[in-house]
Amino acid sequence: MSTSNSPLDIDDFPRATFLRRLAAMVYDSLVATAVFMIAAIVFTLFALFGFKFGWYGQEFTELTDLSSSSVTYKVFFTIWTVSWVIGFFMWFWAKGGQTIGMRAWRLRLYSTVDEPVTLLRLWVRLFTSLLGLGTLLCLFDRKHKLALQDRASQTEMLLLTKSANDHKNWR
Repeated sequence: MSTSNSPLDIDDFPRATFLRRLAAMVYDSLVATAVFMIAAIVFTLFALFGFKFGWYGQEFTELTDLSSSSVTYKVFFTIWTVSWVIGFFMWFWAKGGQTIGMRAWRLRLYSTVDEPVTLLRLWVRLFTSLLGLGTLLCLFDRKHKLALQDRASQTEMLLLTKSANDHKNWR
């Protein structure tokens, strides 16, 4: 994902506007919700399996009692589901610079420095996005169109042409 390894000249592509980013975020939020729901189902099935075999003791008569009163259950549930949602974004950013929503709106993440986008920089990007609020900076930075997460992680979100958005051109 570095600028030096890409056969495409990234200077030919403009930075993404706020509205494009917002559209991709809405699209990705739907996918992230589905990822969250699937992770929750898997967790619940394992919890139900454990409940059936008495792994949690006899103090609970139903799984709903366990899930509503156990802090440990809630913590593990939250860690499990949020990890899957974070993994969704991290995997797509690391593997191709695009999430599903970004691909649909022809946006791609590029490095602004001559080095690849590392996992550390992706973590910085994730946390400084502030659940999407960091993107509001694009509204005030009309000249550079950089969001808070772009600045913090030394990346930029570019608008690709239809042909450049094809994965075959990314070698």
